[in-house]
Amino acid sequence: MLVRLLYVSRAVHEDDTAATESILGSARKYNMSHGITGVLCYGGGIYLQALEGGRNQVNELYGIILRDQRHKDVVLLDYEEIQERRFFGWTMGHVRLDKLNPSIVLKYSETEDLDPYAVSGHVSFSLLEELMATASIVGRA
Repeated sequence: MLVRLLYVSRAVHEDDTAATESILGSARKYNMSHGITGVLCYGGGIYLQALEGGRNQVNELYGIILRDQRHKDVVLLDYEEIQERRFFGWTMGHVRLDKLNPSIVLKYSETEDLDPYAVSGHVSFSLLEELMATASIVGRA
């Protein structure tokens, strides 16, 4: 059974590019060997990540994420059974939110600064789908 999990967290150190690159590297390696796909958005000290895969594999990974010391304030935004993957082309796609056209974020947020803590999981997922449609996701693997 396939599931999709969406969560938000805060970086321990807001401008830590090395931590973000480390998260991406370990995610791509782990995900490939566990059948997990997804996307990671980062900007302004906020991580927004969608994970897709088998229920047991995604649940196990989420447990690892909850213990990861590179971020804090982890909040589950959405979890659902799915019929098909939306991010099947990425072991872990990447979006730098600070490089986006602010109008894309404003479409789903009260301000040009994305705050997934203040919106529903469905709104955050709609933003991810828009990013996919506008080819804003990089790191196809």
